Amino acid sequence: MDKEKLVVIVGPTAVGKSEAGIQLASHFNGEIISGDSMQIYKGLDIGTAKVSKEEQKGITHHLIDELEPSESYSAASFQHDAAKLITDIHRKNKLPLVVGGTGFYIRSLTRGLDFHESPSDPAFRQEMEAFAEHHGANALHERLEQVDPVSASSIHPNNIKKVVRALEINHLTGQNRKEFANQERNESPYHLVMVGLTMDRTPLYKRINLRVDKMVENGIIREAKWLYDNYSEKCQAAQAIGYKEFFPYFKGEYTKEDAILLLKKNTRRYAKRQLTWFHNKEKVEWFDITQGNKNKKINEMISFVEGKIY
Repeated sequence: MDKEKLVVIVGPTAVGKSEAGIQLASHFNGEIISGDSMQIYKGLDIGTAKVSKEEQKGITHHLIDELEPSESYSAASFQHDAAKLITDIHRKNKLPLVVGGTGFYIRSLTRGLDFHESPSDPAFRQEMEAFAEHHGANALHERLEQVDPVSASSIHPNNIKKVVRALEINHLTGQNRKEFANQERNESPYHLVMVGLTMDRTPLYKRINLRVDKMVENGIIREAKWLYDNYSEKCQAAQAIGYKEFFPYFKGEYTKEDAILLLKKNTRRYAKRQLTWFHNKEKVEWFDITQGNKNKKINEMISFVEGKIY
């Protein structure tokens, strides 16, 4: 049986993935699945650089505005939802394109990570939750660092639910969360074409700084305040870059200008991590738009994809 065709467009934040995805979807009669872990939340529009209905140019977009900020979403959830969408899109004789920069979400899909269900121990879980309530989130996180430093390094102390889950898996299996949670295939379950947009660091960082200034102009602080006022700081959506940087400002711990500078710095660091991830973890055909030849590069991208899927 032939594998389902899938085009994935990756790259660092602010490089122009969304625009490229829309152009490719238009050319190939495709539909877009968001590969951004935060665009699935309603109300988080400016900080996640969500494409507006006008910008979508009639291209159907999926996994955008699906959840309330209080809800949790995971790589396993994304894998399940995106796989179903890919099949549905093919049934309409269209081409599915995943566009986004959340590396582990995309890898969970393109490599068919096997997310196992581990046995549970409700009594142990309740014990850990009570410990956190009595001693604090940091103390609980320190317990995880002692038994599973690998998981502890990737889980924020405030994400008590994930900390408890990692402790529970270690308690029951003796393994760290990632060892137990996933196994990846040597090859993709899809007829996969991965393309990426990239550019030199200096102009990319300049674009990021300008983008943050534009977000401030468009009302990101108001959007962050809505999230801060209406939802817990511990919820997954509140961990998003673009929002958490303003919470200390709302508490009077530092100035608005400090928050904006921190947002720029965190976004630049995130872009660097994205580039490192996709260069090290994925086989991507890169298209460098440093010289401002974006339309030319997107046309080259279209030609490359045509050669791989037809």
